[in-house]
Amino acid sequence: MVIPDTPPQHLDLTTVASDLAVRDLLTRTRDWLRAHALPDETCGTVELVLAEALNNIVEHAYPPDAPGAIRLALQHGPTHLVCILSDHGTALPGGVLPDGTLPDHDVARDALPEGGFGWFLIRDLTDRLDYRRDAGWSHLTLEFRLPAL
Repeated sequence: MVIPDTPPQHLDLTTVASDLAVRDLLTRTRDWLRAHALPDETCGTVELVLAEALNNIVEHAYPPDAPGAIRLALQHGPTHLVCILSDHGTALPGGVLPDGTLPDHDVARDALPEGGFGWFLIRDLTDRLDYRRDAGWSHLTLEFRLPAL
């Protein structure tokens, strides 16, 4: 009897925080999601959210001259995908997630903000979001409801 190859239900990746490492994590995550036959729209949503969160870690958790570890753990369940990002850099201010308020966009075109949309997107595109700090590590949990196949 031949047992078909099935992708693992867990994926754990660890790297040093950098722009190139973020790209590699996103590529490996997308490959893993596709191996689970998730629709392109779901893969794109997860990739966008992870890109925002991972870039925040690279830009804000560690000093540019002393990057540290990022761990990405993914769990594919029957109805949800859970992603946990962990780092031992600087904690979020006040130990809480930013509220995700959109920046003011009712301004002249040349005064439009270039950034500030990340936490809005993260909050809008996830079904559950949690942040905790434990023993010097930040853990951001992002949960996505999966479409019925």
